[in-house]
Amino acid sequence: MTTASDLRSGKTHRDENFPVASWIIHPRHRAPILAFYDFVRTADDIADHPSLEPEARLELLDELEAGLLGHRDDQREAVVLREALAACGLSPRHARDLLTAFRMDVTKLRYEDWSELIHYCSYSAMPVGRFVLDVHGESTASWPASDAICAALQINNHLQDCGKDFRKLNRVYIPREALARHGAAVEDLGAPRAPAALLSCLHELAARNEALLREGDSLDLQVTDGRLACEIAVIQSFARQIVQLLKMRDPLSQRVHLGKPAMARLALGGIGRALWRRATADASLSRSTPGA
Repeated sequence: MTTASDLRSGKTHRDENFPVASWIIHPRHRAPILAFYDFVRTADDIADHPSLEPEARLELLDELEAGLLGHRDDQREAVVLREALAACGLSPRHARDLLTAFRMDVTKLRYEDWSELIHYCSYSAMPVGRFVLDVHGESTASWPASDAICAALQINNHLQDCGKDFRKLNRVYIPREALARHGAAVEDLGAPRAPAALLSCLHELAARNEALLREGDSLDLQVTDGRLACEIAVIQSFARQIVQLLKMRDPLSQRVHLGKPAMARLALGGIGRALWRRATADASLSRSTPGA
């Protein structure tokens, strides 16, 4: 019997555009986050698997959900996450939301406009940030800022991989409305270099995504866990730099990913920024508190 694990692409948390359960966060939180990541990575690889028919992919996603809910025990990643959630007293809701997104990946190949893309992100990206916040015991009041950051990370990825997604999966996350407004065609995504109209469209979407990323700028100040705040700041630093690359470069023909030296530099800068912002905010609060 082929299990979901057998269909993994080989990609791990170390291959992402942002840190996943890095050394920055407290060790007690890493195991559940990595269990969540492995489950999500497995489901993502199934949804994108080139040799499986759509019906087979949907069946395997259903099996993962059944394992997550305790109805079967033959899908390892689902069992590991189920046990991690039980140990933390957490619901499977965020993982189930992500399965909804992966089913959409199997059945939905085009998006009409920005709002439709954000709706997709509400299942494909926002639950990830919400889960990490839940693991840390953070308030749901921090969800809106987290949602904005997670959606921006997802759209960054869509823009980075727009050519590959079209060529390999015939999947296009670039909204039809944006393409049409710039006089570009879906088929332009298959070119070795983006035509001028497509490049204009992609740069506009990158700028719009930059604005979305700014909506989450306060998240590192909203969370109570200082180590999580530093992790968030690093993620924000990476995302901002990728947005800058996407605003200037052609993702069909130029590199729009971060190298290890840049990631190290941005990580240190992000941590420093988070510590300074939190120290400044604490000092300001102390000055404004009577009797402090």
